Amino acid sequence: MQDDISGWSDWDLNFKGIEEISSPTELHGLLTGIVCITQAPTREEWIKILETLEVPELSPEALELLETEGEDVSHALSEDELDYLPMLPDDEHALSERVQALADWCAGVVLGFGLASGHIRTDEQELIENLQDVAAVEFEDSDDDDEGEESYQELYEFVRLIPVSLAMGRKKVAIDETPLLQNFPAKKSQAKAADITNAVEMFTPNRPS
Repeated sequence: MQDDISGWSDWDLNFKGIEEISSPTELHGLLTGIVCITQAPTREEWIKILETLEVPELSPEALELLETEGEDVSHALSEDELDYLPMLPDDEHALSERVQALADWCAGVVLGFGLASGHIRTDEQELIENLQDVAAVEFEDSDDDDEGEESYQELYEFVRLIPVSLAMGRKKVAIDETPLLQNFPAKKSQAKAADITNAVEMFTPNRPS
């Protein structure tokens, strides 16, 4: 399966079931949003970040995955070669599962970006709103068809390069200089609720007339 090639299998194994994180894909979005702003966090800095978000201590293997992926994502975003890929389950998974995973990833990007920067440039407002809209999509059984699959792919391509745009032109800062570690926000769930406030449209594929 492509899950083994992309790294999703290991990612899901190590991060599934963390109550403080909605899903492994949200965690990858969170990581992505953070490194849009900061240099790739070290293992010790990831420990501080997770402590800030009230996530229980992770295994050394999980921390190594975070550190390595953070470095890979940071490199992909800085190269601006449009090859950044979200960590998502492959098309062997049900469409409903992939739609939810994409929504979780978008929510994570918004959260990570907001916690790390606390500032949105004028030209970024629409990008954040686009992520918020996809973060709130809902899947219906009637969407589970070829046209729904096509619409999912369109959504995926629409949002996957937004982090590249958010990272472009920014001077990366050290993680300990960001609001994320300076202010030690309260519970992640409270921050998330504040970040994702847009009204949400149901997942209704744009079917051709």
